[in-house]
Amino acid sequence: MLIQDVRFGLRTALKNKGVTGLAVLCLAIGIGLNTMMFSVVDGVLVNPLPYKDPATIAVIHTTQKESGERRGSLSWLELQDWKERAQSFSTIAAIQYRSFTVSDGRDSDRYAGGAISHELFPMLGERPQLGRGFTADDDRQGGEPVVLISDDLWKRRYNGDPSVVGRVIQVNSRPHTVIGVMQPRFRFPENQYLWLPLAQYGVTDKRDMRGLEAFARLKDGVTLEQARKEGDVVSAGLAEAFPTTNAGRGANIITLYKWAIPDDVTLIVWTMMGAVTMVLLIACFNVANVMLARASSRSREMSIRTALGAGRGQILRQLLTESIIIGLASVPLGLLCAAGGLKLMDMSIPPDDIPYFIHWSLNVRSFLYSIAVAAVTGIVFGLAPAIQASKADLIDGLKDGARGAAGGGRAWMRNTLVVAEVALSLLLLIGASLFVRSFLNLQLASGGFEAAPLMTMRYYMPNEQYATPESKVQRTEDILRRVEALPGVQAAFASNLVPLSGGGGFSRILIEGRPFEKGKEPGVGFTGVSPHMLETLGLSVVRGRELTATEAVTRSAYAVVNQAMVKRFWPNDDPIGRRFRPIDEANGDWFTIVGVVPDFRHGELDNADPIDPCAYVSFAYGAFPNTGLTIRVAGDPALIAAPAREAIRGSDPRMAVFQVSTMKQLRERGYWQYFLFGWMFSLFGGIALLLAAIGVYGVLSYSVAQRTQEIGVRMALGAGQGDVLRLVVVQGIRLAIMGVLIGVVGSFFVTPIIKSELVNVSPTDPLSFIGVSIFLTAIAFLASFVPARRAMAVDPLVALRAE
Repeated sequence: MLIQDVRFGLRTALKNKGVTGLAVLCLAIGIGLNTMMFSVVDGVLVNPLPYKDPATIAVIHTTQKESGERRGSLSWLELQDWKERAQSFSTIAAIQYRSFTVSDGRDSDRYAGGAISHELFPMLGERPQLGRGFTADDDRQGGEPVVLISDDLWKRRYNGDPSVVGRVIQVNSRPHTVIGVMQPRFRFPENQYLWLPLAQYGVTDKRDMRGLEAFARLKDGVTLEQARKEGDVVSAGLAEAFPTTNAGRGANIITLYKWAIPDDVTLIVWTMMGAVTMVLLIACFNVANVMLARASSRSREMSIRTALGAGRGQILRQLLTESIIIGLASVPLGLLCAAGGLKLMDMSIPPDDIPYFIHWSLNVRSFLYSIAVAAVTGIVFGLAPAIQASKADLIDGLKDGARGAAGGGRAWMRNTLVVAEVALSLLLLIGASLFVRSFLNLQLASGGFEAAPLMTMRYYMPNEQYATPESKVQRTEDILRRVEALPGVQAAFASNLVPLSGGGGFSRILIEGRPFEKGKEPGVGFTGVSPHMLETLGLSVVRGRELTATEAVTRSAYAVVNQAMVKRFWPNDDPIGRRFRPIDEANGDWFTIVGVVPDFRHGELDNADPIDPCAYVSFAYGAFPNTGLTIRVAGDPALIAAPAREAIRGSDPRMAVFQVSTMKQLRERGYWQYFLFGWMFSLFGGIALLLAAIGVYGVLSYSVAQRTQEIGVRMALGAGQGDVLRLVVVQGIRLAIMGVLIGVVGSFFVTPIIKSELVNVSPTDPLSFIGVSIFLTAIAFLASFVPARRAMAVDPLVALRAE
């Protein structure tokens, strides 16, 4: 019986190619978008952690009540304390995020890496594909310098040569023996390229020098809640034993999954999944309307079947079979749409900006999901028409004039479906508007300076060759002389800070003449800069003066501060001549403020927080090995990249130059997520808008066809073409307005969910709500106009004679 239904359903679908093609196209779009987002959900939320028993791995963070910190790091000494005191874990290991310069007879390059405990990779269940991992003998102070490299680095730098194991390479200008190559795609914790033993790089005798991310595996039978309770006990014990550094600090132990997939990522992925589900529903409503219209034309067929003995269940089964066939026929095209969507997503995400373990693709689960969605979708859009058709009246269905009656009985259902389409479309379009406005707000944000003429890069001065601040200053002065002598370069400055890319220092300070409770001293940015910072950024001094060329390269205790610092500490006073001192500065210099400079953003533009107070001091106070270079260029800044790189290496051929980027590229990299969210929601909303417009057009076209006789009578009784136009258009606008009102009410409840993902725009932004509502109503008017013009062309005599 089922085979017979399938055969008949296939013949019916092929017989009505136009209806079938429209239904398949609408459903393919909805199924394709759903399959695409299912692949993302599967890769990001369902199956993201490729480790051994990831559910039993926890991450240990410290907390600080006063500052509200919830995910603080551990110091080396605190890590040892946790290993000794915590009994809930079988293993505790840690990583310190580092970047390393690799050189081995070719250009030096800088790579993201980490210094790790020897227990870390075995705890994750990871082993090298070549060579061996770290041992306890490697992971000790004074141990032989060894390094593990990733499969990516092995193939990129060494062309996959197996003989690299055992080779000695220079890491931060020190010889290290390569002991192993990790498995393909493994780059723990996010996108690291190489790893060194922690005890050789992360040991410090300062208990408050925290920079270790600690991972721990729960013992058998120990729950996370038990580990958290013990963590509170351990933290309390450390606070009692070391009140100076640990008072007020607690523990926050979370699952590895929670650490790897933050709440905001989960929120946006599910939001996207909800959006494509709405698109699929709109597609279903559209196809349901088509099927309702088709069911009206088949009422005579259903009546004949009933007269010949077919039961209601048989008719219902046959019509649902036809709908499911249409749904399944949409799968191949839907998979092509999904593959294209995933490709566009990949192209929109900068390399290394998402963790290596997050990967999406069309796999067997995606294929099975698309088939399941297609089958369910077939039932959803086919159920209402099937029920209506199975209830056909035998006598009315056999009458020649039954067409009009059959159509009228289903009008309320078709109208309801169109209202639902408009409401869901409005919700998607408002979401798209909010994300697009966030993207535009970031794109138009200046960061406090002009980005267009700026080129940025970083170079690394290893402590082994540049052991003192003076040696770093001298090398940087030479690099700046070479770079500023290049044709087209107008100015350049060096600092650990690169605007919009981060860096710089931070320190708690004492302010002369102003007492602070110990441990509650205010914190400010404390950044060493070379001369010409303001000239390079195109800024001018607000008050006072900037540092002189001599002051900016010697340990002269002068500082310029930004307006945010003045506003916080001297809102009604002149800050010039005021003095402050970093409490962690070894020599205890008091810095005298000589000038005030404009605020500009240090970090990415997606950070909507206010700019922090910051003091800019001589480069000699902040001469870090990792130094950023910002260059102002007359013309295209990208053209200066190669000459600047050569100028740096001309100063020291061993110098690694990395993170070469124009400031414009840095800006865009800072808000790629909003570009992605914006275009995806715009795509979803645009498709929903198109489907909704087709739905309005379809309902009104069918209504005009069903009401031909009525329209003929009206025109015969004196109704003009304007009256007929108004009659049809008003019907479409009425449906649209009902959908808009329902959509607006629904949006007020839904859009606050994405509040944390918006930038400088309210989730109930009136401009978005009003603008989208007007736009959608206008589209509905246009969709109504074509059927209305067709109604105006009705000849009353022809219409009356047809009946």
